[in-house]
Amino acid sequence: MSVEIVTFGCRLNSYESEVMKDLAGKAGLSDTVIVNTCAVTAEAERQARQTIRKLRRNNPNARIIVTGCAAQVKPEQFAAMPEVDRILGNEEKLKAESYGLAGEARVLVNDIMSVRETAEHMIAGFEDRARAFVQVQQGCDHRCTFCIIPYGRGNSRSVPIGRVVEQVRELVRNGYREVVLTGVDITSYGPDLPGKPALGQMIRRLLANVPELPRLRLSSLDPVEIDDDLFRLIAEEPRLLPHLHISLQAGDDMVLKRMKRRHLRGDAIAFVEKVKDLRPDMVFGADLIAGFPTETDAMFENTLRSVEECDLTYLHVFPYSERPGTPAARMPQVPVEIRKERAARLRAAGEARLANYLASRIGTEAEVLMEKPGIGRTEHFAPIALDTDVAPGTILRARVTAAGAEQLTGQTVDIRTAA
Repeated sequence: MSVEIVTFGCRLNSYESEVMKDLAGKAGLSDTVIVNTCAVTAEAERQARQTIRKLRRNNPNARIIVTGCAAQVKPEQFAAMPEVDRILGNEEKLKAESYGLAGEARVLVNDIMSVRETAEHMIAGFEDRARAFVQVQQGCDHRCTFCIIPYGRGNSRSVPIGRVVEQVRELVRNGYREVVLTGVDITSYGPDLPGKPALGQMIRRLLANVPELPRLRLSSLDPVEIDDDLFRLIAEEPRLLPHLHISLQAGDDMVLKRMKRRHLRGDAIAFVEKVKDLRPDMVFGADLIAGFPTETDAMFENTLRSVEECDLTYLHVFPYSERPGTPAARMPQVPVEIRKERAARLRAAGEARLANYLASRIGTEAEVLMEKPGIGRTEHFAPIALDTDVAPGTILRARVTAAGAEQLTGQTVDIRTAA
């Protein structure tokens, strides 16, 4: 074993794991496991601790380095684990000097709020992935009452447009046909940069400067922070794929206010309607929290109805999880069993919506990016099984012949682009 990375959480963590693997490899580390943790829920932290213990049992002589958001906000928790050799904060994990072998402190975690710039790293490729992730933004200036992530990531910082273009161009040169722009809060892109370019302006310039990129996706968007340039791109740019993920969290106004979100129910519905007017084939996903403190049955029903009213197809549902130190943890709590029951109802609604959407695709054609032999994703992010063994990263055109509850089946019509 040389360097193994175990990644929890978001797409930004996936990007940073590739950076760390490169840095650790260049530092000459071997027999090393890096655990890149997530702090979005208490369950994510529990899973990380459980994985660390298992890794030590299976690799008694390996060096185990723990980093990520959970390590940033609770370094003492991981320092208390005898299985852990080193703890790195979210800034330190992206520095080459953090992977030195001798004379370093066991815990290297600084005050993330003191960080004012985003570390820029060029990633040539992503192991075992057909698509590549590019960080365009880091941190968050908002303070949602349920969220600990700003304390793990720091304040919002943007990557200059030129560096984003350079990164994407390099990835396309290395065979990647789809890029996902990622960050903690990408709709906050730009105010800290010269000229204060918004997200839409950055994407417009990116696509103009890398015309050879066939497919571009965006990670989670705040529905009230979309600028006019981005709306125009949604309407006019086919390379911006017709799948958007909304940071929704709830569909009830009182819950949204208590979450300290920037949007209300009507804002989310209006956003979806505007996008559908601009691009009728757009498909939406969303994050939803079930059982937020003070949520009544009526409030939950509003959120449940929003699944249909916001035309959601792909749901990420989380039962509310208390994060010590956040305002929501001090609010009157919904019993855990009710949270789980509400989450199950939301997931069932999402599964029904997804099954209906997949069934509606039968008989249509789709542009598919192959992810592994026989399996790919359409431009609308639907998984599809095909009668082909072309290499991951190939883009082909397929006809949808059948649909299950979670996946399409199709036949290859034409191979357009080979990786």
